[in-house]
Amino acid sequence: MIIALFILAQPIQGIAQHGEVGLRFMPTFTAFDAKTSDGGTIQGEVTLGYGGGLLLGYHFSDYVGVQGEIIYSSLSQKYKEMDIEHRVELKYINIPLMLSLNTGKTKPVNFNLVGGPQIGLSVGTNLTTTGDDGSGTSKAVLSVKKGDLGLAYGAGVDFGLNAAQTFRLGLGFRGVYGLFDISDNNNSSTTDSYYILDRTKIQTYSGYVGASYLF
Repeated sequence: MIIALFILAQPIQGIAQHGEVGLRFMPTFTAFDAKTSDGGTIQGEVTLGYGGGLLLGYHFSDYVGVQGEIIYSSLSQKYKEMDIEHRVELKYINIPLMLSLNTGKTKPVNFNLVGGPQIGLSVGTNLTTTGDDGSGTSKAVLSVKKGDLGLAYGAGVDFGLNAAQTFRLGLGFRGVYGLFDISDNNNSSTTDSYYILDRTKIQTYSGYVGASYLF
């Protein structure tokens, strides 16, 4: 309701550059809980990963638009159980589609708020265990679902780099709150193994820097 009122309150003003295309680099922090061999839960360390990809946007006016992104993200998490250290790596193609509210998209300085759903597609996982030869201990198994759904939100500022304000430098923050359990524990496992993820939702916090072009 608040967003709808904001949109209706803006003057119906077109801009010469409706489209936007750009690139972004997104250092990403993530943390999620993992299971231990005895069935307990342990919280992993907040770990730095990275992301990067393509931005596509359409602006209805200087103040309101929509933007979609295709972002490759590599998320890592590590934790220690006794003398064994586990490192979990999850790789996703994330596709957020967000409403964008701006103070003036073609102005020399523009502040923005974004929010909307994000689809995540799992494209790879890796589990590395160090500190033990594995003898006499249960084996950790990493298994995740092929897809994820979350809520993406953020804020940022972009600056015009040329006289026409069409080349833009953007800086900002992006958070994603996962809505569903990503763990997939339906596959059969042996008696001496256990799933390292169980009822796990991903939450990430990213900074971003990028360049874009209005056309």
